[in-house]
Amino acid sequence: MQIRNKWLARSCAAALVLALSVGTALAAQSLIPVGRAAGIKLHADGVMIASLDPVTTAVGQVSPAEAAGLQPGDVILTANGQSVDTNDALQEIIEGAEGQAITLHVRRDGEELDVSVTPVQDTSGHDRLGVMIRDGMAGIGTITYVDPETGAYGSLGHGICDGESGVLVPLAEGSLMEASVAGVQKGASGAPGALQGEFNLQEDMGTVEKNTDTGIFGVLTDDSYYDDLDTLPIADAQEGTCEIWSNVEGETVGHYTAEITKLYGEGGENDRSMVIHVTDRKLIEKTGGIVQGMSGSPVIQDGKLVGAVTHVLVNDPTRGYAVEIEKMLEAQTAA
Repeated sequence: MQIRNKWLARSCAAALVLALSVGTALAAQSLIPVGRAAGIKLHADGVMIASLDPVTTAVGQVSPAEAAGLQPGDVILTANGQSVDTNDALQEIIEGAEGQAITLHVRRDGEELDVSVTPVQDTSGHDRLGVMIRDGMAGIGTITYVDPETGAYGSLGHGICDGESGVLVPLAEGSLMEASVAGVQKGASGAPGALQGEFNLQEDMGTVEKNTDTGIFGVLTDDSYYDDLDTLPIADAQEGTCEIWSNVEGETVGHYTAEITKLYGEGGENDRSMVIHVTDRKLIEKTGGIVQGMSGSPVIQDGKLVGAVTHVLVNDPTRGYAVEIEKMLEAQTAA
């Protein structure tokens, strides 16, 4: 996923579709590989501490958050008993405390705790805690598959994490936007490339209901992405020739040749089940190989859906990782 900005809109969807539980929506052994790019918007559950940043005061740099024991990756749920879900909401509470200690209710590694921290005034006269906050993310990624019976989809093949702390963004709500690929920043050794997307900001085309280590999941409320596509059976990957189905120009999904060169089996990380090598000359000429935004591109082998592209190797953009499809399905159906 290519991160475009931090600000998010809210999602909306048809009530009938939202009545479906993502955890029970996948029963079929055949799914539709999609390969289309989509805009992805996430709004965090609370606000996440991305980093601890000292405050420059009249007497030098001070770190009230660090002194209080706050850590990158902590999610602030409330401040002085008030819910906070945006940077502005937290700052308003800080300013209103007028220099007095604030009690933050924080989630850390699945547990919740209270932390007392006293703001300090910076050189511009504003009270600060000394933290860099994230309240959401937006970017472009690729839809891997959809169940034609329910509209339940999987995308990315990896989780959406904060870029500084590396922590999985805790999801409050999210949505998908229709997108087209307007350009490509070509990848090279040491410099990963990226798809550049244009989004339809007028309406959402789906929900994002889960953000997991092996993908994001929800329901497509607009079937235009898949209503004329065919289902394929799912299967285990094997070493050998395969195809990557990916949208690297406009709204067209191309089928590009590649090789699965290594399988990790149970020893692989959540989002790295296999090594994949792009061999298609057209794709290499267009993108350099695998670029940001192609995450989620379906991997097809012998007419079966076996996985999704997840990462590029920084020193060789023609090579990267993919996750096996079963891992995505397990994450989607888990409670």
